[in-house]
Amino acid sequence: MQQNRRQVLRASALLAAALSLSACGFQPRREPELLFQSIALTGFAPGSPLAQELRRQLARTPVKLVEDPNRAELVLEALLDERDKTSVVTTTAGQIREWQLRVKLDFLLRTPAGEVLLPNTQLRMSRDMNTTESAALAKEQEEAQLYRAMQSDVVNQLLRRLAAVRLPS
Repeated sequence: MQQNRRQVLRASALLAAALSLSACGFQPRREPELLFQSIALTGFAPGSPLAQELRRQLARTPVKLVEDPNRAELVLEALLDERDKTSVVTTTAGQIREWQLRVKLDFLLRTPAGEVLLPNTQLRMSRDMNTTESAALAKEQEEAQLYRAMQSDVVNQLLRRLAAVRLPS
């Protein structure tokens, strides 16, 4: 009897939560709707992981990636595409105990004619990572995973900014 009552209360609470979320207009974040047909990416370093992630995300949209900036509707120009790793905490013996990982992207968005639609914009991400010598391989994998997550976050922020751009008439 007591257990049935708990199950009914739990189901009622879940139903109430679901109804309140739907009533307030909550929706999961969707893919940004880009209002242009084609884009060219310039200024990225060859093999840049950030550029690869951006290309992968753009491939999921109707926007066409164009190699020639003169044939694109918009040009995304990377001014800085950088990853770095800085020691934050060291022991008295000089051993590093914590790293700060950073991903930086500075870019501008322009038309092929040179009209700037988004001036120099900076996107920055950082994560702190503890480290120990005894788990070096695991920490290497954690570092790679953190960089991938930061790149994905930067690309998502960039796509939201691109979705807000209005093309000149």
